[in-house]
Amino acid sequence: MIILTQVLPRGEVRVDATVSLPVEQRSRSRLKVKLDDGRDAGFFLPRGRLLRDGDLLGGDDGVIVRVIAATEKVSTVLSQDPTALAKAAYHLGNRHVPLQVARGWLRYQHDHVLDAMLAQMGLEVRVEKQPFEPEAGAYQPLDGAAHHHG
Repeated sequence: MIILTQVLPRGEVRVDATVSLPVEQRSRSRLKVKLDDGRDAGFFLPRGRLLRDGDLLGGDDGVIVRVIAATEKVSTVLSQDPTALAKAAYHLGNRHVPLQVARGWLRYQHDHVLDAMLAQMGLEVRVEKQPFEPEAGAYQPLDGAAHHHG
């Protein structure tokens, strides 16, 4: 089994394998996985980091694995009205829903109840298979470093 213990700096490096994972698995620091080529690997990573598409993982044996955000069932909310999207983001955030935010759309893990709520607000909701890359949140920088108050 390949043991992966660290997140490496991004850059031009030799990649030995890839691993495609949904967001739920990319948020775990201890995990047994199958690499895309079928080999077994284990994550023993620092806690508190969401792995992102393109992150590089390594271990003591020198193997480098690139993380791929797997496609998963998501709901994408579309609108050219920024105020309508801001209201949708407010209501989703009020429910503590992990959310991916981009110009003209929001994305969350599919939930038919949330889809109906947003459709009732007059927004277009599409159920799709896409990679999901939610915002890290106000207290978790994208690099995964913990934020603490003294």
